[in-house]
Amino acid sequence: MSKAFPMTTASAQRLLAASFAGVAVAFLLAGCVNTRTTTTSLADTSSGKGNQLVTESDESSRQRRARLRMELASGYFEHGQTTVALDEIKQALVADPNYADAYSLRGLVYMRLEDAAQAEDSFRRAIALNPKDPNTRHNYGWLLCQQNRYGDAAQQFTEVLAMPNYGDRAKTLMTQGLCELKAGQRPQAERSLLQAYEIDAGNPVVGFNLASLLAQREEWSRAQFYVRRVNNSPSANAETLWLGIKIERKLNNREAVAQLGGQLQRRFPQSREASAYERGNFND
Repeated sequence: MSKAFPMTTASAQRLLAASFAGVAVAFLLAGCVNTRTTTTSLADTSSGKGNQLVTESDESSRQRRARLRMELASGYFEHGQTTVALDEIKQALVADPNYADAYSLRGLVYMRLEDAAQAEDSFRRAIALNPKDPNTRHNYGWLLCQQNRYGDAAQQFTEVLAMPNYGDRAKTLMTQGLCELKAGQRPQAERSLLQAYEIDAGNPVVGFNLASLLAQREEWSRAQFYVRRVNNSPSANAETLWLGIKIERKLNNREAVAQLGGQLQRRFPQSREASAYERGNFND
């Protein structure tokens, strides 16, 4: 690990997996598709319903088939059956070619398959059909960030955060902060992560990255505050404990260093961090 204590995408995902058990989206809390909502379809446009919530009595048989296929696709996706999910999405789009949620989920599928071009095409189609869907824009922003298109990603996150009554601001602020870290924009990242922390102080990814940023500036007491909260939760892993050890060591808290080191050796004995601790190599 470098002196700056960066958090890798893989580390973020491990923390997310620990903290949000059962959430099967692999892209930093990318929003799950709501299969109960049919967005702009041909039938909706002609009837003037626009983006209203669709109930069973409103649905045509074609829309009902598409929705049921999407419910299956979401289930398969959440259980890691990606290609099966993709086949169900294809069937949903055969039934309703203007089903924005299907394109949105297709984008997540292609992200998991590491096909950025198809993922982008899917998200752009979904946004064209339903520009006000925050989850699609959030996921598209993260895709753009992975491609190092930081300005375009920032635009998507800004669009999401500007939406009134958006309920997952902490999720998007966190993702925006991680993207800004990836871009080397540390002041902006700190601002985004602090805003996320104000909303969701228990988020381990936010806490870890704030601690890491503050450690880079040698603000050890502030860094200690954030990393201790992570390490006192079930989300602690080898990387968070190792960061905690380094911070406590800088503060000359020998008892805390020994306590965290014991946890690291006991819980993650095969980790690179445990090996570095045993060697006394605190620069690793």
